[in-house]
Amino acid sequence: MDQKNNQRSRGGSRGAAPSRRPGGRDTRMSSAYEAGMKFALDNGFKRPMTAAVEPRRRPSGGGASRGGPRRDSGSSSSRGGYSRDAGRGADRGGSRGGSRGGGRGFQEMHVDLAKLVNKAQPHEEVEAYVPTHAFADFAIDERLKDNIIAKGYITPTPIQDQSIPHVLLGKDIVGMANTGTGKTAAFLIPLIDKVLKFRAIGTDERVLIMVPTRELAIQIEAEFFGFAKGLQLSSVTCVGGANITPQIRLLQRKPSFVIGTPGRLKDLMERRDLDLSKFGTVVLDEADRMLDMGFIDDMRFIMSTMRAERHTLFFSATMSREIQALIGAFLNDPVSVSVKTRETSHTIEQDVVRVPHAQKFEKLVELLSTPGFDKVLVFGRTKHGVERLAKDLRHRGIKSDSIHGNKTHGARQKALTAFKRGEASVLTATDVAARGLDISGVSHVINYDLPSTYEDYTHRIGRTGRAGQAGMALTFIP
Repeated sequence: MDQKNNQRSRGGSRGAAPSRRPGGRDTRMSSAYEAGMKFALDNGFKRPMTAAVEPRRRPSGGGASRGGPRRDSGSSSSRGGYSRDAGRGADRGGSRGGSRGGGRGFQEMHVDLAKLVNKAQPHEEVEAYVPTHAFADFAIDERLKDNIIAKGYITPTPIQDQSIPHVLLGKDIVGMANTGTGKTAAFLIPLIDKVLKFRAIGTDERVLIMVPTRELAIQIEAEFFGFAKGLQLSSVTCVGGANITPQIRLLQRKPSFVIGTPGRLKDLMERRDLDLSKFGTVVLDEADRMLDMGFIDDMRFIMSTMRAERHTLFFSATMSREIQALIGAFLNDPVSVSVKTRETSHTIEQDVVRVPHAQKFEKLVELLSTPGFDKVLVFGRTKHGVERLAKDLRHRGIKSDSIHGNKTHGARQKALTAFKRGEASVLTATDVAARGLDISGVSHVINYDLPSTYEDYTHRIGRTGRAGQAGMALTFIP
């Protein structure tokens, strides 16, 4: 790798303070941004749709903070919440006068009602994708093929069909795909095969998989165990909120796969318990979400410590300016794979519920008591708000639990398990639950508070109407 590429791979994570253009714009990544922009334009990528979104800051008189990166998506502050009566006024979820407030630096989603109302069409004819490969066609280890078959995989999804051949050839990938399209298998299958092939020639190849949330990391590890059964490959999941000591112990065994969130990975590196200098392969999954959650500096730091000549797989649901900059900084002559589908599933019926701010809680109780609301995800804006919402629902006799960034790793898993098993019929959540989780049978998604962007809205409601089943998404509007 020449000096230019070596400098590029480090992405400017260290060194002098960035220069500024007139108006204060950071130009440190300008060359990387231009490279990423060229890649995006050459491959027909466009910026995410913003027709329904006009982010606006809380008015300065409302005590907004100047911010800092957010570590829990959708949870800008632990003080915001919902209101059960007008006197308490804790819920700033309404948009009276076009402003929501509620949480430090929170950006509201300006509502285009036309994009929040849609009749489900579960029998809509969708042109079937015809794959060019079967899993049996891929030049991968036969034992791995047996595990794929054992998991019931026969025909690749579009992202798998188009990505796996390139990954097997060692090419960098930029994959643009919605959640739930099979991205995990698209990178795990060829990378497990890669590690096995390197092992056969006496080389220790190691893989880093970086993801935005603990839940997604755990889900990926579960998939890994299924594909790697009997192959003598090990992994460790490194996420915050869980005891770090067992993670350190597993890292000392030099597992082939390290799956983690940026914050915990950086902590382990600073403790000198994780050395990435020998890692030759990295996956950045849901990179746009990591940016949204404020992990950009951690991502740059982590990538700067890896080998300059590396194999990089980059997956994102959107193509923003920052994503273009990361492509230019982190990848080398990548292949583009885009299987983006329609923004919201045709199986999801969407509607708005007009309800005065002070009556939101009572309206929610009324809905949850209606037949058919069997397994409901309720999204709120803040950690404190969704915790209190679950507690007050329980006081009204509705079996509820919550998931948010203030909960420990074990508590979050316990809440998810209870919801999946039907022990809790309602799960209140911040946007941490909107991506990466595959929860079957969700009958309804209720947006108790509006998200900050339309992208977050689509990911929230994507938790229902899965696997061809009908679902309903309701959004509270004052």
